[in-house]
Amino acid sequence: MTASPRNIILLSADALRADHLSCYGYHRETSPVLDELAEESIRFTNAYSASSHTREAVPALLTGEYPDVAINDSYRLATETIASRLSEAGFATGGFHSNPFVSRAYGFDQGFDTFDDDLHFGQHKLVALAQRALDKLRNRHYARAEEINERSLSWIDSLDSDDPFFLWSHYMDTHGPYEPPGEYATLYADKKLSGRDAQSLYQRAIDKPESITEEERQLLIDLYDAEIRYNDEHIGEFLNELRSRDLLEDSLLVVTADHGDAFGEHGYYEHPRYLHDEITHIPLFVREPDGADRTVETPVSTLDIVSTFKRIAGLDIDSERVSLLDQLDADRTVFLQARGEDEHSHIRRYALRTQEGSCFCERDRESGSIEFEECSSRSLREDLETHVNERVRMEGGEDGDDEGEVDEEIERRLNALGYKS
Repeated sequence: MTASPRNIILLSADALRADHLSCYGYHRETSPVLDELAEESIRFTNAYSASSHTREAVPALLTGEYPDVAINDSYRLATETIASRLSEAGFATGGFHSNPFVSRAYGFDQGFDTFDDDLHFGQHKLVALAQRALDKLRNRHYARAEEINERSLSWIDSLDSDDPFFLWSHYMDTHGPYEPPGEYATLYADKKLSGRDAQSLYQRAIDKPESITEEERQLLIDLYDAEIRYNDEHIGEFLNELRSRDLLEDSLLVVTADHGDAFGEHGYYEHPRYLHDEITHIPLFVREPDGADRTVETPVSTLDIVSTFKRIAGLDIDSERVSLLDQLDADRTVFLQARGEDEHSHIRRYALRTQEGSCFCERDRESGSIEFEECSSRSLREDLETHVNERVRMEGGEDGDDEGEVDEEIERRLNALGYKS
């Protein structure tokens, strides 16, 4: 790295799988902006999320810890975020998103000077009621990329120009229900669905995947790809705004996803708590101030992103972690984990990825038994078993803190997004 960045910018997209981006070999040109970004960035071809769904993936992304450390049994934040560390190091910190599962209600505002989660509980009651009525009228479930950009840029413009900043913006557009706006609605699909029809199809794909016809599956993919193209355009607009402020060449930029999305490859849609490629293989671009055009095939994890930020800020990183700007060992192994489908499930799933192959297993916390599947080799199975045993030793007792009542606005949006709160 030839120039030291003053600022750190993390852009993450919800449910964005790597193999649906044209710069990762997809047959459609879904990501012209990210394709150009790849030409001046380090692009990681084998990047994996630490988990497969937001409630575990985003905590890992923001803390650099595995989900079993990052959150408690009620999915509340249980350890320090990179925002806290950077704030202590003198960075202004701002977070902008609209996913209820990583909102203030679950403690994710920790360390952020400004944290806009697009929820209105805790504000004036009349404002909250008016927002809820408007959202219902528009069938709106999250803030669009354009809104996230406006809010984050407004925050950047409010800062003292001498202060370094850390910005995290999380885009929800590629999360279902897939409702690409305007001209994007028919970019790949032959017909435009109403918001309610799009939501109904998406929910049925989750609840009754066997009922989805091949035509409906293709429609879901077409709409998803259009959302990617829409999100890509607005990432481009945000990058142009950074350039116009002379900020891009003064910042370390990371663009990634919290997890991917499935379209029936393993019998399910959306992103339930499994660890297959379609929901854990994510895009990852790291742009240094002077740019770089490099492709890295070594497996990396979203856990490595926090380590990279710490290194930039001059903070110590754990011996087990690496910076994405360092030379990586070709035989590196990355691990993934997820809790069972039911949040009270005693099932834990684990996986590992290397350039050699992959391995998956399930552990029953009640019996302690481990069942392996799809292991590329005996050595990978042994490595995964060792890792699982280390995580078990670290588990300790159940936390079990009651998360309290779920706010009405949060519950409404979770239901609309296909979550069961």
